[in-house]
Amino acid sequence: MSTRVGGVSVAPFDALNLKAEIGDDPAAVAVNRTRLQGWIGARPVRLDQVHGTVVCALEQVDAGGGLPVADASVCGRPGLACEVQVADCLPVLFADRDGRAVAAAHAGWRGLAGGVLEATLAALHARHGVSPDRVEAWLGPCIGPAAFEVGADVLAAFGGSVDEPGASFRPRAGVAGKWWADLAGLARKRLAQAGVTAVGGNDGGISGGVSGGMDGGTGWCTASEPSRFFSFRRDRLTGRMAGFVWLRDGG
Repeated sequence: MSTRVGGVSVAPFDALNLKAEIGDDPAAVAVNRTRLQGWIGARPVRLDQVHGTVVCALEQVDAGGGLPVADASVCGRPGLACEVQVADCLPVLFADRDGRAVAAAHAGWRGLAGGVLEATLAALHARHGVSPDRVEAWLGPCIGPAAFEVGADVLAAFGGSVDEPGASFRPRAGVAGKWWADLAGLARKRLAQAGVTAVGGNDGGISGGVSGGMDGGTGWCTASEPSRFFSFRRDRLTGRMAGFVWLRDGG
Protein backbone atom coordinates (compact mmCIF):
# COMPACT_ATOMS: atom_id res chain seq x y z
CA MET A 1 0.00 0.00 0.00
CA SER A 2 1.47 3.33 -1.01
CA THR A 3 1.07 6.55 0.96
CA ARG A 4 1.60 10.10 -0.25
CA VAL A 5 5.26 9.95 0.86
CA GLY A 6 8.24 9.32 -1.41
CA GLY A 7 7.44 10.97 -4.74
CA VAL A 8 8.30 14.11 -6.68
CA SER A 9 4.90 15.72 -7.31
CA VAL A 10 4.33 19.19 -5.88
CA ALA A 11 1.35 20.58 -3.96
CA PRO A 12 -1.50 19.79 -3.90
CA PHE A 13 -0.39 16.40 -5.28
CA ASP A 14 2.68 16.08 -3.08
CA ALA A 15 4.37 13.78 -3.24
CA LEU A 16 3.76 10.19 -4.42
CA ASN A 17 0.70 10.83 -6.60
CA LEU A 18 0.07 7.88 -8.93
CA LYS A 19 -2.55 9.37 -11.27
CA ALA A 20 -1.88 11.98 -13.94
CA GLU A 21 -5.43 12.64 -15.14
CA ILE A 22 -6.34 14.82 -12.16
CA GLY A 23 -4.16 17.83 -13.02
CA ASP A 24 -0.73 16.75 -11.87
CA ASP A 25 2.36 17.04 -14.11
CA PRO A 26 2.43 13.80 -16.15
CA ALA A 27 6.23 13.76 -16.02
CA ALA A 28 6.18 13.81 -12.22
CA VAL A 29 3.60 11.03 -12.12
CA ALA A 30 5.73 8.98 -14.51
CA VAL A 31 8.69 9.32 -12.13
CA ASN A 32 6.48 8.33 -9.21
CA ARG A 33 5.17 5.26 -11.00
CA THR A 34 8.66 4.22 -12.11
CA ARG A 35 9.87 4.48 -8.53
CA LEU A 36 6.89 2.49 -7.31
CA GLN A 37 7.45 -0.27 -9.85
CA GLY A 38 11.08 -0.53 -8.79
CA TRP A 39 10.09 -0.80 -5.13
CA ILE A 40 7.58 -3.60 -5.61
CA GLY A 41 9.45 -5.48 -8.34
CA ALA A 42 6.35 -6.05 -10.45
CA ARG A 43 4.43 -4.23 -13.19
CA PRO A 44 1.29 -2.63 -11.74
CA VAL A 45 -1.77 -2.53 -14.00
CA ARG A 46 -4.05 0.46 -13.53
CA LEU A 47 -7.81 0.42 -13.99
CA ASP A 48 -10.25 3.07 -15.18
CA GLN A 49 -12.29 2.95 -11.98
CA VAL A 50 -15.97 3.92 -12.18
CA HIS A 51 -17.37 2.83 -8.77
CA GLY A 52 -18.85 -0.31 -10.31
CA THR A 53 -18.49 -4.06 -9.92
CA VAL A 54 -16.73 -5.16 -13.12
CA VAL A 55 -13.71 -7.44 -12.58
CA CYS A 56 -11.02 -7.83 -15.25
CA ALA A 57 -8.36 -10.52 -15.69
CA LEU A 58 -4.92 -8.94 -15.98
CA GLU A 59 -3.65 -11.72 -18.23
CA GLN A 60 -6.14 -10.51 -20.86
CA VAL A 61 -5.24 -6.81 -20.64
CA ASP A 62 -3.39 -5.42 -23.66
CA ALA A 63 -0.32 -3.64 -22.30
CA GLY A 64 -0.42 -1.17 -25.20
CA GLY A 65 -4.14 -0.52 -25.08
CA GLY A 66 -6.28 1.76 -22.94
CA LEU A 67 -7.04 1.24 -19.29
CA PRO A 68 -9.59 -1.50 -18.63
CA VAL A 69 -12.85 -0.06 -17.29
CA ALA A 70 -13.23 -2.02 -14.06
CA ASP A 71 -13.09 -1.65 -10.31
CA ALA A 72 -11.33 -4.92 -9.56
CA SER A 73 -8.80 -7.23 -11.14
CA VAL A 74 -7.61 -10.80 -10.71
CA CYS A 75 -4.31 -12.30 -11.78
CA GLY A 76 -2.58 -15.66 -11.78
CA ARG A 77 0.57 -14.59 -13.62
CA PRO A 78 3.70 -13.71 -11.64
CA GLY A 79 5.14 -10.24 -12.20
CA LEU A 80 1.82 -8.45 -12.85
CA ALA A 81 0.43 -6.47 -9.92
CA CYS A 82 -3.26 -5.81 -9.39
CA GLU A 83 -3.61 -2.09 -8.61
CA VAL A 84 -6.53 -0.10 -7.21
CA GLN A 85 -6.24 3.63 -6.61
CA VAL A 86 -7.85 5.41 -3.68
CA ALA A 87 -8.14 8.73 -1.90
CA ASP A 88 -10.82 7.81 0.70
CA CYS A 89 -12.34 4.69 -0.85
CA LEU A 90 -11.28 1.33 0.52
CA PRO A 91 -8.67 -0.85 -1.22
CA VAL A 92 -9.24 -4.56 -0.61
CA LEU A 93 -6.47 -7.00 -1.54
CA PHE A 94 -7.01 -10.76 -1.91
CA ALA A 95 -4.55 -13.66 -1.98
CA ASP A 96 -5.10 -17.37 -2.47
CA ARG A 97 -3.47 -19.24 0.43
CA ASP A 98 -2.12 -21.77 -2.07
CA GLY A 99 -0.44 -19.10 -4.20
CA ARG A 100 -2.49 -19.61 -7.37
CA ALA A 101 -3.89 -16.11 -7.77
CA VAL A 102 -4.36 -12.65 -6.30
CA ALA A 103 -6.95 -9.88 -6.71
CA ALA A 104 -7.65 -6.29 -5.76
CA ALA A 105 -10.92 -4.36 -5.46
CA HIS A 106 -11.74 -0.66 -5.26
CA ALA A 107 -14.54 -0.42 -2.70
CA GLY A 108 -16.22 2.92 -2.36
CA TRP A 109 -19.69 2.79 -0.88
CA ARG A 110 -21.36 2.36 -4.28
CA GLY A 111 -19.14 -0.52 -5.33
CA LEU A 112 -19.34 -2.10 -1.90
CA ALA A 113 -23.13 -1.96 -1.84
CA GLY A 114 -23.27 -3.17 -5.44
CA GLY A 115 -21.21 -6.26 -4.69
CA VAL A 116 -17.68 -5.57 -5.95
CA LEU A 117 -16.13 -7.76 -3.25
CA GLU A 118 -18.46 -10.65 -4.04
CA ALA A 119 -17.78 -10.21 -7.76
CA THR A 120 -14.03 -10.34 -7.14
CA LEU A 121 -14.35 -13.53 -5.11
CA ALA A 122 -16.52 -15.05 -7.85
CA ALA A 123 -13.85 -14.20 -10.45
CA LEU A 124 -11.13 -15.78 -8.31
CA HIS A 125 -13.20 -18.95 -8.13
CA ALA A 126 -14.24 -19.01 -11.79
CA ARG A 127 -10.79 -18.31 -13.24
CA HIS A 128 -8.47 -19.93 -10.73
CA GLY A 129 -10.56 -22.35 -8.66
CA VAL A 130 -10.04 -20.40 -5.44
CA SER A 131 -12.91 -20.74 -2.97
CA PRO A 132 -13.61 -17.96 -0.42
CA ASP A 133 -12.45 -20.10 2.50
CA ARG A 134 -8.99 -20.28 0.87
CA VAL A 135 -8.72 -16.49 0.49
CA GLU A 136 -6.91 -14.06 2.74
CA ALA A 137 -8.08 -10.44 2.48
CA TRP A 138 -6.38 -7.23 3.58
CA LEU A 139 -8.13 -3.86 3.96
CA GLY A 140 -6.10 -0.69 3.42
CA PRO A 141 -6.61 2.88 4.65
CA CYS A 142 -9.91 4.61 3.87
CA ILE A 143 -12.04 7.39 5.25
CA GLY A 144 -12.89 6.43 8.81
CA PRO A 145 -16.14 6.17 10.77
CA ALA A 146 -15.57 9.51 12.48
CA ALA A 147 -15.19 11.36 9.15
CA PHE A 148 -17.39 9.58 6.59
CA GLU A 149 -20.70 11.47 6.69
CA VAL A 150 -23.49 9.95 4.59
CA GLY A 151 -27.19 10.45 3.94
CA ALA A 152 -30.21 8.20 3.93
CA ASP A 153 -29.40 6.99 0.39
CA VAL A 154 -26.21 5.29 1.57
CA LEU A 155 -27.95 3.86 4.61
CA ALA A 156 -30.67 2.39 2.38
CA ALA A 157 -28.13 1.00 -0.09
CA PHE A 158 -26.88 -1.32 2.66
CA GLY A 159 -30.34 -2.35 3.77
CA GLY A 160 -30.49 -0.08 6.81
CA SER A 161 -33.42 1.98 8.00
CA VAL A 162 -33.60 5.45 9.48
CA ASP A 163 -35.10 4.05 12.68
CA GLU A 164 -32.52 1.27 13.11
CA PRO A 165 -29.27 2.26 11.37
CA GLY A 166 -27.20 -0.61 12.79
CA ALA A 167 -23.63 -0.88 14.05
CA SER A 168 -22.01 0.32 10.81
CA PHE A 169 -23.98 3.57 10.81
CA ARG A 170 -24.07 6.02 13.70
CA PRO A 171 -26.41 9.05 13.66
CA ARG A 172 -24.53 12.32 13.55
CA ALA A 173 -25.48 14.24 16.66
CA GLY A 174 -27.26 17.50 15.95
CA VAL A 175 -27.49 16.98 12.17
CA ALA A 176 -30.77 15.55 10.96
CA GLY A 177 -30.63 13.01 8.15
CA LYS A 178 -26.89 12.37 8.42
CA TRP A 179 -24.92 9.41 9.71
CA TRP A 180 -21.30 8.41 10.22
CA ALA A 181 -20.51 5.29 8.18
CA ASP A 182 -17.89 2.63 8.89
CA LEU A 183 -16.70 1.67 5.39
CA ALA A 184 -14.12 -0.86 6.55
CA GLY A 185 -16.63 -2.40 8.95
CA LEU A 186 -19.15 -2.78 6.14
CA ALA A 187 -16.52 -4.48 3.99
CA ARG A 188 -15.65 -6.90 6.77
CA LYS A 189 -19.32 -7.86 7.08
CA ARG A 190 -19.62 -8.46 3.34
CA LEU A 191 -16.47 -10.58 3.31
CA ALA A 192 -17.68 -12.65 6.26
CA GLN A 193 -21.03 -13.24 4.59
CA ALA A 194 -19.20 -14.36 1.45
CA GLY A 195 -17.19 -16.94 3.39
CA VAL A 196 -13.85 -15.16 3.86
CA THR A 197 -12.62 -15.81 7.39
CA ALA A 198 -9.05 -14.46 7.18
CA VAL A 199 -9.23 -10.65 7.09
CA GLY A 200 -6.50 -8.26 8.19
CA GLY A 201 -5.61 -4.60 8.00
CA ASN A 202 -8.06 -1.76 8.59
CA ASP A 203 -10.55 -2.63 11.30
CA GLY A 204 -12.67 0.51 10.88
CA GLY A 205 -14.48 1.32 14.07
CA ILE A 206 -13.44 -1.73 16.08
CA SER A 207 -10.58 0.02 17.86
CA GLY A 208 -10.76 3.48 16.33
CA GLY A 209 -7.02 4.02 16.58
CA VAL A 210 -4.35 4.80 14.03
CA SER A 211 -1.42 2.48 13.51
CA GLY A 212 2.08 3.80 13.08
CA GLY A 213 2.67 1.24 10.34
CA MET A 214 0.75 -0.64 7.68
CA ASP A 215 0.76 -4.09 9.21
CA GLY A 216 -2.27 -4.57 11.31
CA GLY A 217 -5.45 -4.16 13.05
CA THR A 218 -6.28 -0.50 13.75
CA GLY A 219 -8.41 1.96 11.84
CA TRP A 220 -6.55 4.09 9.31
CA CYS A 221 -8.57 7.17 8.41
CA THR A 222 -7.35 8.91 5.25
CA ALA A 223 -9.19 12.13 6.10
CA SER A 224 -7.53 12.41 9.50
CA GLU A 225 -3.85 12.10 8.53
CA PRO A 226 -2.87 14.69 5.90
CA SER A 227 0.85 13.96 6.27
CA ARG A 228 0.40 10.29 5.29
CA PHE A 229 -2.71 10.01 3.15
CA PHE A 230 -4.45 11.70 0.25
CA SER A 231 -8.12 12.43 0.96
CA PHE A 232 -10.59 13.69 -1.61
CA ARG A 233 -13.22 14.61 0.96
CA ARG A 234 -10.68 16.60 2.96
CA ASP A 235 -8.88 18.40 0.13
CA ARG A 236 -10.99 17.90 -3.05
CA LEU A 237 -7.97 18.50 -5.31
CA THR A 238 -5.48 15.84 -4.29
CA GLY A 239 -3.44 12.85 -5.43
CA ARG A 240 -4.10 9.13 -5.43
CA MET A 241 -2.54 6.30 -3.47
CA ALA A 242 -2.86 2.66 -4.44
CA GLY A 243 -3.02 -0.83 -3.06
CA PHE A 244 -1.07 -3.55 -4.88
CA VAL A 245 -0.93 -7.32 -4.74
CA TRP A 246 1.01 -9.69 -7.00
CA LEU A 247 2.50 -13.14 -7.35
CA ARG A 248 6.29 -13.21 -7.24
CA ASP A 249 8.32 -15.03 -9.84
CA GLY A 250 9.41 -18.37 -8.48
CA GLY A 251 6.50 -18.66 -6.01
